[in-house]
Amino acid sequence: MAPTATAPSPLDRKIPTRRISLAQTVGELPHTFIGPDEVLLSHVIATFSAVIPDGEEYFVRTVRHFRDQITDPELKRDVAGFIGQEAVHGREHRELNDALDAIGYPTKKIEQLTDKGLRFRERVMSAHANLACTAALEHFTATFGSTILRDTEARESLGPLADFWAWHALEECEHKAVAFDVFRATGGTEKTRKRMMNFICATFIGGMSMQVLLGLLRDREFYSRAAIRKSIKVFRDSPFFTKALWRDLRDYNRDDFHPNDHQTDDLVAEWRETYFGEHGRLNEFLAGAS
Repeated sequence: MAPTATAPSPLDRKIPTRRISLAQTVGELPHTFIGPDEVLLSHVIATFSAVIPDGEEYFVRTVRHFRDQITDPELKRDVAGFIGQEAVHGREHRELNDALDAIGYPTKKIEQLTDKGLRFRERVMSAHANLACTAALEHFTATFGSTILRDTEARESLGPLADFWAWHALEECEHKAVAFDVFRATGGTEKTRKRMMNFICATFIGGMSMQVLLGLLRDREFYSRAAIRKSIKVFRDSPFFTKALWRDLRDYNRDDFHPNDHQTDDLVAEWRETYFGEHGRLNEFLAGAS
């Protein structure tokens, strides 16, 4: 008698929902948590974390709006995985934001402002325009995420948060095409896709820059020549702010672009094994781990 086939483990799926608790491992952080005197990059990372929880909830809402219009069973499964992963990201970043707020970063205030701004956007823009915003922002997170996974210097520059951000980066690469595919499958146009990417480049980068600047102006540790010089050098030399990365971001506006054109399958396989393989470093933080 042939052996009975078994259903794949949730962790073997293309876009698995991993019930993980990583934020609790961060512990007490120093104020310049990225490294001594690296005030600017600490504020950039804190601000990025601050916009994530409500941003992820917005992503889920924009994709879920079109869920009933999807007929492809594989895309339906991908949407379920996308929603599951984004929900966990939001929860973990809220916990991290609590820790960052406790050491002087305005992460909770930024969370409130982000939620208000995104809900206003949903009221005044069409459902497809909002989904196009999600697809564009997913390209941002996947591009930065692949840099974290590929570049040792990028991971090390994240200090004690390296594993936290690399786990997030892995899942961004796993589900990077879902919002884009839902947008196309439900009749989204190329004009809207590109227009919303240009809108995101202006509003997301501009808004992040303003929040970082306001945070720095309130931070006494930034008010010294040595701190300013060191921070600017670290920022300028960071692998997150290179011309090559910007080219990858702008490639989104190419006529025949698809997120899978930026190949990350090997990175996903490598980091799945590193974190969640038989001897994975993060297995102990999964729900049900003993």
